[in-house]
Amino acid sequence: MAFTSKALAEHRGDEMLKREFKGVGVFLFWISGIINVLALTGSFYMLQIYDRALTSGSVPTLAALSVLAIGLYLFQGLFDIIRSQLLVRIGGRFDRMLAPIAHRVSVDMPRFGFSTGEALERGRDVDTVRSFMGSQGPMALFDLPWVPLYILFVYFLHPVLGALTLGGAVVLTLLTVVTELRSRKLSTASQQAFLARNAVADSNARNADILKAMGFAHRAVERFNQANQDHLNLQTRASDVVGTFGAISRVLRMLLQSALLGTGAYLAINGQMSAGAIIAVSVASSRALAPIDLAIANWKGVVAARQALKRLRDTMVALSGMEKPVELPAPTRSLKVDKITVAAPGNGRILLTEVAFELKAGQALAVIGPSGGGKTTLVRALTGIWPALRGSVRLDEADLAQWDEDKLGDYVGYLPQDVALLDGTILENISRLAPQRDGRKVVAATQAAGVHEMIVRLPDGYDTQLGPMGTALSAGQRQRIGLARALYGEPFVVIMDEPNAFLDAEGEQALNLAIRSIRARGGIAIVVAHRPSILAEVDMVAVIQNGRLSAFGPKEEIVAGQRQANANTRVVPLREGELA
Repeated sequence: MAFTSKALAEHRGDEMLKREFKGVGVFLFWISGIINVLALTGSFYMLQIYDRALTSGSVPTLAALSVLAIGLYLFQGLFDIIRSQLLVRIGGRFDRMLAPIAHRVSVDMPRFGFSTGEALERGRDVDTVRSFMGSQGPMALFDLPWVPLYILFVYFLHPVLGALTLGGAVVLTLLTVVTELRSRKLSTASQQAFLARNAVADSNARNADILKAMGFAHRAVERFNQANQDHLNLQTRASDVVGTFGAISRVLRMLLQSALLGTGAYLAINGQMSAGAIIAVSVASSRALAPIDLAIANWKGVVAARQALKRLRDTMVALSGMEKPVELPAPTRSLKVDKITVAAPGNGRILLTEVAFELKAGQALAVIGPSGGGKTTLVRALTGIWPALRGSVRLDEADLAQWDEDKLGDYVGYLPQDVALLDGTILENISRLAPQRDGRKVVAATQAAGVHEMIVRLPDGYDTQLGPMGTALSAGQRQRIGLARALYGEPFVVIMDEPNAFLDAEGEQALNLAIRSIRARGGIAIVVAHRPSILAEVDMVAVIQNGRLSAFGPKEEIVAGQRQANANTRVVPLREGELA
């Protein structure tokens, strides 16, 4: 059978789940069968007590039946404990297997235009499935296939009562189907509203300083309140549907129990069955309908777990189709941009078109141009953050897609425009969470960034805890530590997006020295810049304007050409200080 790449990935994802849980699922099915067979103990016990022990008046018979029933109940309880604990452990196993994968996807999702709330939803999906596995929902689902066993038992006691029990089971099953149909769209809409509410909450939290300083926190809270109200309305409607049908099923179940008792009494009066059979029918029919009733009561959890599992399956599909590339030798020669076109992940708008240039080892490139022209988009394409729609970015002629993602990090250093540091120590941030504490490489990076002295003056030095987003440091300090992180391990290509935006004179001097050292060791430096001081250490300049590369070449030629163009035609409206 031929598969498309997507179908093949889906097939692999399904095979992975089947491999992990198929055997356990079969075991749970059969252990549920044992539990349900043993659950007939109560019916048989009542049948024997009323029809044998009471009629014979034999105390030894009563004692023997009671001891046997107690033993069977204990076995049922033991198997029930085993099933319950096994389901909990399956949930834990599921979590251990999928939580890292889900988090990996969560890390990648924001760069493809998803909100933080949507990204974190994958982690919540794992929690949802794990919690569901420890609830009553799975037990009800595993008991459902054994409902015919109880109906057959009642049928053998009397066909009329068997038919009545079967009719009740059919009605309750139809209620379950109706519950599913009525709640499905509401549950999906409620989940989307939940994500929208969380997106607003996340946005407000990230912009807390702005809200406070400019006094519109109350309006932000109102915006959150509206999103929260929409979520609550949809959640209430979904809960109402499940709760209403749950109440109806319970009432029908009680009516059916009474109808069975009444019909059984009528049949006993007419001599068609014994009094013990009436009690046995009541117990067996109750057990027959219990899984259906329990499934309806837990249907909200069933729907939530199913939706979470579907999203996680899609997550596995996304990663299972990724083959680990062949390990390539470290790049040492060139960086080539081959006619790349890049679109914004969020809306698909083309931001960069047909950009092409090549840099050799030992060169440094300054990328200049007006704001909004596409400079940061180029940086994101060069680092692989945003994939190119067309064209390619190549290190030593190998496309970025051919490099192992983790290994590529050893060859590329990146300093973003907005430096965000992880919640950890300075050493952990600079070493990129390296498992081995290599102080020599860290110090070499901080010295190259000119930040070593600043760090050792801190009370805890390199072991200083930065807190969330590195807010314990100033913007300039964060930027210099971010530069040290980019330089860690002496990567072949170092890409810096406005690295001097928050630097003082000392920081700019250190930045220039860092660019000079990158070139001296045979690396490639790419700098997006607005300040003219950065151009002192570069030998190549690229002008990005309106999403296109309008000029590329040696610094002296491009600067002279741009000055002439500005003087004669003003075609390139660069901001003050963009050219040396």
